[in-house]
Amino acid sequence: MDLTLSTETVGDRTVVRVGGEIDVYTAPKLREQLVELVNDGSYHLVVDMEGVDFLDSTGLGVLVGGLKRVRAHEGSLRLVCTQERILKIFRITGLTKVFPIHTSVEDAVQATD
Repeated sequence: MDLTLSTETVGDRTVVRVGGEIDVYTAPKLREQLVELVNDGSYHLVVDMEGVDFLDSTGLGVLVGGLKRVRAHEGSLRLVCTQERILKIFRITGLTKVFPIHTSVEDAVQATD
């Protein structure tokens, strides 16, 4: 399966909607998107993972890298995910303590840092 990406601005946040599989083959596409957004001055990102079917360690690494990039600019990276199979990966790796995970894009956009 392929990876689909789209972005939109909601208030002062940039929402990145991700669909498909984030794995060793598709993760570089997501990394490029996150790097480009930060380079263009978007430091408050919301990654909507509701359309993600699969996430591996490479994908986790890209998300952590994105978080480091935005934090270097006093920014934030919030995730939107309600799928148990994806949430389990964040819990097992301890990344639920690193990423704010929300149940909707609206919640993530309205959350304060």
